[in-house]
Amino acid sequence: MAKPVDKVVPVVIRRRDKLEVLAFRHPQVGTQLVKGSLEAGEEPEDAALGELAEESGIEDAVVVRPLGQLAYTEIAQHWHFFLCRVTRPLQDEGPFFTDDDGGHLFAFYWHELNEPPDGSWHQDFIRALSLLRRQLHEDKAKH
Repeated sequence: MAKPVDKVVPVVIRRRDKLEVLAFRHPQVGTQLVKGSLEAGEEPEDAALGELAEESGIEDAVVVRPLGQLAYTEIAQHWHFFLCRVTRPLQDEGPFFTDDDGGHLFAFYWHELNEPPDGSWHQDFIRALSLLRRQLHEDKAKH
């Protein structure tokens, strides 16, 4: 079995009436969270911030803490989640053009964490949302 590829997932949340997570609609593969590969020798926190900047244009985030990990054996990936904070208010929605994979226009928006994902979400990201719900609700219960 191949060694899994490590991926980082920078998670940006906001609290309005409800807890929301920053998500985007990819023009070819549906709705997802920002995610990218951890390169050899790269620190996971740095990789998470780099992916957030590359895929969303958010360059002023900081990592607050790790949120957990998920193993995706069927696709040989291991995802590392990091809660990130942005010090400025972000738009409710908006486009961002990324140069990744030849260039794509991503449509960012805020997904209410307790709302079930619609049919545009890939199963891997639906599983990721479940982890985030658990982790972020546990945080709320502690405080």
